[in-house]
Amino acid sequence: MSTFMAKKETLERKWYVIDAANKPLGKTAVLAATILRGKHRPEFTPHVDCGEFVIIINASKAILTGNKLTQKYYRHHSGYIGGLKEVQYKTLMATKPELAMELAVKGMLPKNTIGANSFNRLKVYAGADHNHAAQKPEVIG
Repeated sequence: MSTFMAKKETLERKWYVIDAANKPLGKTAVLAATILRGKHRPEFTPHVDCGEFVIIINASKAILTGNKLTQKYYRHHSGYIGGLKEVQYKTLMATKPELAMELAVKGMLPKNTIGANSFNRLKVYAGADHNHAAQKPEVIG
């Protein structure tokens, strides 16, 4: 008996919708990263991109537990001297909730081409509306 190895060409990718309203940002990101990577499938193969498409709606209504809104910062550097930029998550969730969700999911994906291709299948929306109804997404989580 030989081990089954999934092939990228033969996989059929589904679309899933995750509603982030009143759920912790991290828990929603974990579920999204698992589906994007394909680890929920019985035919998961680590070296093959087995993931599905994920739509996250209501990202602006996701919650951060504890004191994360005031104590957690999104930091990035321009590469120049003194180029460190800091944004408090309270501000980030008010202005760009999609970015906060994308950063959480991206950090949970592998840092290689499989992770980059998986991240391209993520669609995040601040509100309840999305324009992917033609794909007939399945509601999960």
